Amino acid sequence: MLQQRRGHEFTRILAFGAARGENVVPNDDLVGPIDSSDEWIRQRTGIITRKRAGKDVEAVDLAEAAAREAIEKAGIDPTQIGVVLVSTVTHTVATPSMASLLAERIGATPAAAYDISAACAGYAYGIAQADSFIKSGLADHVLVVGAEKLSDVVDPTDRSISFLLGDGAGAAVVGPSDFPGIAPTIWGSDGSKWDAIGMTATYNEWEAGAPRPTMRQAGQTVFRWAVWEMVKVARQALETAGVRPEDLAAFVPHQANIRIIDEFAKQLGLPETVTIARDITTTGNTSAASIPLATHRLLEEHPDLSGGLALQIGFGAGLVFGAQVVVLP
Repeated sequence: MLQQRRGHEFTRILAFGAARGENVVPNDDLVGPIDSSDEWIRQRTGIITRKRAGKDVEAVDLAEAAAREAIEKAGIDPTQIGVVLVSTVTHTVATPSMASLLAERIGATPAAAYDISAACAGYAYGIAQADSFIKSGLADHVLVVGAEKLSDVVDPTDRSISFLLGDGAGAAVVGPSDFPGIAPTIWGSDGSKWDAIGMTATYNEWEAGAPRPTMRQAGQTVFRWAVWEMVKVARQALETAGVRPEDLAAFVPHQANIRIIDEFAKQLGLPETVTIARDITTTGNTSAASIPLATHRLLEEHPDLSGGLALQIGFGAGLVFGAQVVVLP
């Protein structure tokens, strides 16, 4: 009979790390090419400024900084990491992965390492996999990183998404626990809306003479889907965890748009006791990095949230989604 691994019964997030682009970009710097205004962007998105990295900084550099902080705060050695997962859509090459390079940079080699392409849901996908790996015995500690340099794929004249996007990386170390720290994940996809968020051209079309591919979205389609369909997913995540809205200490949705975040909170019936992440106002939409960045900021500003329950939900291009309730470190 083949031998089988047995892992840990429970898992939890041990620590977070964060890195944001070093440049603060106010709305006024972006309104000219899209014939807009600071007031319009604030009203439509809630964004006042966003963080963007310099030309010499790549997403993996942000990932490294966030990962090092998370590992140090978790109190482990990089050699104890068994798997490195990086959620990103802005790696500079199609292959090899950002994760394998990151593993080498932080001293986690020979950890298993691969990238996850699930856009704004990528971090939640990574947490789901980390939880599974530790419970199955594949690893004792997993590093989950969301890292994006979205300013590399922005068309300054695009009115659908360009003014939303920022650069950053958020990291979490997941490890074994004496108590349940990560509830079952609710995840999935809706490929019928595959083209709602994406690139303006394929690489083959670019080679044939099309403009360089940049990001764009069908804003109203995404807004309606996020507000109506993702609320159902969030409720399912709460139900699966055996948690009521009033049991939550925090709500950390993907930082897509402040109107989506506020409508989420309203539809879920979150009481005023629940702290809601609104990192988008000064960081922008950082896709896979947005949930760990927002959580890191919440814990810095509200350390009393430590040990409380947080509902996190990511949703984006694909369209894909993932949600789970976690215990905050």
